[in-house]
Amino acid sequence: MTGKCFLIAFIVAFGAAVVIRLALAVLNIRRLRERGAEIPRGFEDAVDGAVLSRMRAYTVDSSRFGAIAALLDNGFLLLILLSGLLPWHCRLVESFNWPFIVSGLLFMAGPAAAGFLLNLPLDLYDTFVIERRHGFSTITAKLWITDLLKGLVISSVLIGGLLAILLALVRYAGPSWWLWAWLALAVFQLVLLWLAPVVIAPLFNTFKPIDSKDVSERLTALMEKAGLKSRGVYSMDAGKRSAKKNAYFTGLGRSKRIVLFDTLLSSQTADEIAAILAHEIGHWKRKHLLKQLIIMEAISLVLFYAASRLLDWDTLFTAFGFTEKPAYVGLFLLSVLAQPLFFLIRPAASAMGRRFEAEADDYVRRLEGTTIHLATALKKLARDNLANLHPHPLYAWYHSSHPPLVERVARLEREF
Repeated sequence: MTGKCFLIAFIVAFGAAVVIRLALAVLNIRRLRERGAEIPRGFEDAVDGAVLSRMRAYTVDSSRFGAIAALLDNGFLLLILLSGLLPWHCRLVESFNWPFIVSGLLFMAGPAAAGFLLNLPLDLYDTFVIERRHGFSTITAKLWITDLLKGLVISSVLIGGLLAILLALVRYAGPSWWLWAWLALAVFQLVLLWLAPVVIAPLFNTFKPIDSKDVSERLTALMEKAGLKSRGVYSMDAGKRSAKKNAYFTGLGRSKRIVLFDTLLSSQTADEIAAILAHEIGHWKRKHLLKQLIIMEAISLVLFYAASRLLDWDTLFTAFGFTEKPAYVGLFLLSVLAQPLFFLIRPAASAMGRRFEAEADDYVRRLEGTTIHLATALKKLARDNLANLHPHPLYAWYHSSHPPLVERVARLEREF
């Protein structure tokens, strides 16, 4: 295949993915406008016309903005791929004759920095206009800037360090570099899962034992009943950034912990909080995180092997205007070419997520004896977070890692 034919094939595949995602967003918004005023069966006690109107307005605003942001992001990616900027950037980097790893990091830093600058105004608008318009964003400009700088430093260190290791393996590990690179990535992910709750997360939020002794004892007893050990139940000061409510189970090994948003604690009963925790325990007991890791690592192994076979392919470079074949350029181009592949596997990942959510819901009844408290908790979360109660079936099939709320609540209420 010539470089020109390959480039045309890539543009067609890339464009098709963009158009389909945009079409799904349009379908979702249109369905919401048509049915968004209907109170779903089972939600009569949780929402009214005024709340539905707010739900509809928020989903339309955020979905429209998300579609525009995605178009800009994809358009920017095509621009740097097709304009000749990348070959120019590569020649500039190589003109300094720095070591291979340094040159590779600088080359990859160029598109990353440009994308970062492109997304800055988009993030600002999303945070301080859309989220604030609908009553969610509580973050100050000072905290937003602090978060931005912290995130930039941490991501630069972590991603830069990982890329340096991968580039070193490509350069010095011989034909089997792809296997060593896969192992390095797997170890990196496991270490990050272990460190994130106890090292990285506290850099952004304050975690402390929850104030309510009754809730804390209830949750600890629930953990013991499930046979899980945790380093504790914590409240996180999420309210200083957003009024949205959530809870999660995080960590690996001794770093496992239960985290509840302070906004959640103020709006849910002890029974409802326990039901939410029971659901998270269900994920752990059914080994969903482990299964996801195994699947991710299997896909990564295949992708690294494919990269090793394609990294020296002339057409990969000539299609995008490169006359030389630095390995770091090949790795960058292959990461871009993988995007249509991720588009194809997204529905399968979403379906797996929905299955895991249903299994975790089932575990709640096993642990608590009833799912009615989880149903009422989800209704409150839907109301408070202005969730979309009328997603288009095709949109939900493609994007949603959780079952549609109306179907999920109906199932929970049948089960209790």
